[in-house]
Amino acid sequence: MRVSSVIVLVLAVDTSTPAVTAGVVRLDGDTPHALATRITVNARAHAEVLTPHILECLAEAGHVPADLDAVVVGAGPGPFTGLRVGMATAAAFADALGIPVHGVCSLDAIASEAALGRDLLVVTDARRREVYWARYSAGARVEGPAVNKPADLDPMPSAAVAGSARHVDLFDLPVEPVETPSPAALVRVAAAALNSDAEPEPLVPLYLRRPDAVEMADRKK
Repeated sequence: MRVSSVIVLVLAVDTSTPAVTAGVVRLDGDTPHALATRITVNARAHAEVLTPHILECLAEAGHVPADLDAVVVGAGPGPFTGLRVGMATAAAFADALGIPVHGVCSLDAIASEAALGRDLLVVTDARRREVYWARYSAGARVEGPAVNKPADLDPMPSAAVAGSARHVDLFDLPVEPVETPSPAALVRVAAAALNSDAEPEPLVPLYLRRPDAVEMADRKK
């Protein structure tokens, strides 16, 4: 595996929400610069549009896959089917190119763009009338990720909420208008790891519960 102590060009993808997100990001030290971004909001289209999005971003940025130094992928939490598309695609690109792939908590990426120094609650759609959530203080995650019904989630002591537009209004907090992880935010969360010579941690998806679709053998138990 090719590991560079100075990461220049990063492919970032996330499919933890209904948004299918891809981008090519240049990392200068700890500062990410998005060169191209594609986002399609369609919870049923993750598998169909992610790879085309990646190739479009590379073309717009004036690069080819071989120019990439690393891949960053949102590891959730997210619904099983959509999340595994992004993680499998990221792993496949990294393996084919012989470059490292780093997984980051998708909620952390939303928080990194929305926190603005305030205590923050981040929520995304977990379906089944539930939300995935995490709480942040001074830019650091202090609670979560977890999954709960909104009524069971106390918004305090957070000073603002960000994330799913369908769910942020369920909490009596000012709303920061950041709904999904952006490519630049994903890379920002991974910057320390990208700038290190250490081997990436294994990719572990944050499903937080069993998938909606189960094997027939499991249904019969």
